[in-house]
Amino acid sequence: MSAGEEKTARGETRSMWLLSSPALIILIFAAAGPLLIMLVYSFLAPGKYGNVVWEFSTDAWVSTVLTRDIFDGTLSLADAHLKIFWRSVKLSLITTFFTFLVGFPTAWFIATRQERSRAALLFLITIPFWTNLLIRTFAINQIIRTEGMLNTFLLWLGVIDEPLILLYTDFAVFIGMTYVYLPLMVLPLFAAIDRFDMRLIEAAYDLYASRWQVLRKVILPIVKPGIIAGSILVFIPSLGAYVTPRILGGGRNMMIGNFIEMQFGPGRNWPLGAALSVLLLVIVAAALIVYTRAATKEGPHG
Repeated sequence: MSAGEEKTARGETRSMWLLSSPALIILIFAAAGPLLIMLVYSFLAPGKYGNVVWEFSTDAWVSTVLTRDIFDGTLSLADAHLKIFWRSVKLSLITTFFTFLVGFPTAWFIATRQERSRAALLFLITIPFWTNLLIRTFAINQIIRTEGMLNTFLLWLGVIDEPLILLYTDFAVFIGMTYVYLPLMVLPLFAAIDRFDMRLIEAAYDLYASRWQVLRKVILPIVKPGIIAGSILVFIPSLGAYVTPRILGGGRNMMIGNFIEMQFGPGRNWPLGAALSVLLLVIVAAALIVYTRAATKEGPHG
């Protein structure tokens, strides 16, 4: 490369950095900055009335999974913390699974309609995004509460003799998150199914494949990128959900998001809240790494 070409290349590189500098500044101060603050706070000591004491301490990280006895100082597993972690992961996985069970046939139905019908159906799928999450969650609350629409209808039919206790349970949180995050599963699945070549199904039937074999060996492998993308889009916000568990689960059925908020509020233990926040970030990053590796194995066409 000649000196003139090198000078031109350096000029183009400098121009690219200058053009991207506003976005980089925003990322540093609006995204990386707060995360760095949380990381620093997680290695400090808690103040008496909130805030932090600028003394290096690893107690917050120890307290995420262990608890110290107030009398002899011995460490033991923090059962309450572990239950919250397990409930968060369990409900997030169940929500992801059931949104897939409902979302896959829904996306398949939409993708196999005529173009005009598909546009209308996709419009109906996206309508919930136009409404605030809090309002949607309160709507579910009104449906499943003791005097809600569901119990009233079942009592009227004579299916039950007394109202079902659904509110403030893990089942209520699961229903709420499935309803809230279902569109996030349907849309990636629709995008994957829409590109699916239906002639492959005809070829499989010509080779005497059963419906189950067509689904398992033809359809699912090809739309796998959409399944993975939808699962990530549902799992990650479910894991850090705050509004839905707070309203439908009550104070007894907390998830990680509610537990973190409590540390910065009534708990007045900011370092522990910061450590939990960073831990949640690590879990989300691990999920994204799994998605990236799975998507990479699909090759350039996946």
